[in-house]
Amino acid sequence: MGRGCRLLPADPPLTLETDKIPVMRGQWFIDGTWQPLEEEESNLIEQEHLSCFRGQQMQENFDMEVSKPVDGKEAVHSFKLSRNHVDWHSVDEVYLYSDATTSKIARTVTQKLGFSKASSSGTRLHRGYVEEATLEDKPSQTTHIVFVVHGIGQKMDQGRIIKNTAMMRDTARKIEEKYFCNLATHVEFLPVEWRSKLTLDGDTVDSITPDKVRGLRDMLNSSAMDIMYYTSPLYRDELVKGLQQELNRLYMLFCSRNPEFEEKGGKVSVVSHSLGCVITYDIMTGWNPVRLYEQLLQKEEEDLEDRWMSYEEQHLLEELYITKQRLREIEERLHELKASTISKTPALKFKVENFFCMGSPLAVFLALRGIRPGNSGSQDHILPRTICNRLLNIFHPTDPVAYRLEPLILKHYSNISPVQIHWYNTANPLPYEHMKPSFLNPTKEPTSVTESESMPTIPSPATSPVMVRRHYGESITNIGKASILGAASIGKGLGGMLFSRFGRSSAPTSQTSETGKEGTEGEDKKPVPIHSTVGTPTLPHSNSGFLDPTLELEHRIDFELREGLVESRYWSAVTSHTAYWSSMDIALFLLTFMYKQDQEDADKSNLDPV
Repeated sequence: MGRGCRLLPADPPLTLETDKIPVMRGQWFIDGTWQPLEEEESNLIEQEHLSCFRGQQMQENFDMEVSKPVDGKEAVHSFKLSRNHVDWHSVDEVYLYSDATTSKIARTVTQKLGFSKASSSGTRLHRGYVEEATLEDKPSQTTHIVFVVHGIGQKMDQGRIIKNTAMMRDTARKIEEKYFCNLATHVEFLPVEWRSKLTLDGDTVDSITPDKVRGLRDMLNSSAMDIMYYTSPLYRDELVKGLQQELNRLYMLFCSRNPEFEEKGGKVSVVSHSLGCVITYDIMTGWNPVRLYEQLLQKEEEDLEDRWMSYEEQHLLEELYITKQRLREIEERLHELKASTISKTPALKFKVENFFCMGSPLAVFLALRGIRPGNSGSQDHILPRTICNRLLNIFHPTDPVAYRLEPLILKHYSNISPVQIHWYNTANPLPYEHMKPSFLNPTKEPTSVTESESMPTIPSPATSPVMVRRHYGESITNIGKASILGAASIGKGLGGMLFSRFGRSSAPTSQTSETGKEGTEGEDKKPVPIHSTVGTPTLPHSNSGFLDPTLELEHRIDFELREGLVESRYWSAVTSHTAYWSSMDIALFLLTFMYKQDQEDADKSNLDPV
């Protein structure tokens, strides 16, 4: 592509069909800003220019001398447009003038004052861009695409996910230029807008909405109503199919425009926000509420067998059981027959490499579906690795919609702090794979020999009691009291709260023995045996204060953004749920994981898991 033309703009390659971005060929550009003229005007000027100056040589580069206005030099040719006119002083010296009345008056006054027409009101035009296009101008090869899925509220603000994805893409570009500029690969973020195409109930909900405080009601109908739609057995499938079809459509469209992506093993990750995390999860796992209903029916049958019943009732239940058993056999045979002739089509036409959840309520949905902690630290307990290689749950500590996932795998992780996401400008941050789990509260020892004998020394991960959690809203006053009183004199009630606050930033490195007993101020303190300490054992730990490696997760899942030093928790509780898109910390976090995996595959080296 030569200097005479340039394709503009290089915006998101994929958007909604209803929000297509036009790509025009720039020919004439404004001096200084190098913005292209409107395509219609540019084509007319180009035709006139070729008719008058075809075959004449243009200057090879744009020197500073050429950029100076032409004084006292008459135009050799003029061309009238609808609202402007163009003067040619030479093949290289072209000026655009406005024909508006105010511009004509200003031009007349300045010319009477001795200024030239070009210097007073003319806009210098250049044929071709300031830089020649080269083969190196093309962007780096895209080896990883990230589908960005929105949550609730898209109906209220259509196109918002495109703007949010653009913010995330721009932020990621800055991070790429700063930290990953030496890599020849590229990560592309693509918005997935699935809500606007759904019909659902039509306008039924709107028709039954009262008129009072209509604005507030309409806002709730356009946002929170999506949650009710998803929990409805009538509309849930429509939401799932809407997102599933849009993901597959965008993937096939991207592959058709980038045929080398699949050939060279390009990877796909998904970043979902809010309710979008739950829908994406259900698509990947194929979860259906019908299965839960069948499990409940089976449990009811088992409960019926345990209670007393008459002979007639028992006879009818036996017949019902035989009939259901026969029905299941027929369904299984029919399913096997269909499976032998038609291969099952996967829900998604691509394998999900990473599933990033932002501000996600997924843990609540899984808990309400009966998911309970187990004894294995594998991600497979909630999301098999065969479906998705890595699950990562990102949240702000004050986001009221976000919940943790790790305690659903191992219960005692409710007492272990989430991994703190590094600030993007941190110098030499510790790699996430080297960050060891740390307790939210200090590990405590039994109060006496009797208690230590009566309690198990190594509790089960699924049955270990949940310790008192630290609270984000504790006041500065409480922290100050802790520094004054000291660890040796803190009582059980106050001490648990204060230690939990300190446990947020760092794990305890040693166990502090409390030699004082409970009592009111002024009472005499009686000495106690040295071996007698306060507290109860809750979690197996090493002397370093970290978790026993045998009870660790294979990979950490919960990652928490750091709070600002002057951040108001009450205000951030309102804004944090929608503040993920432009976060530099999140952009660096996403790219760190994706580029690390790409680099591992390229080098084919056996590195430690992240």
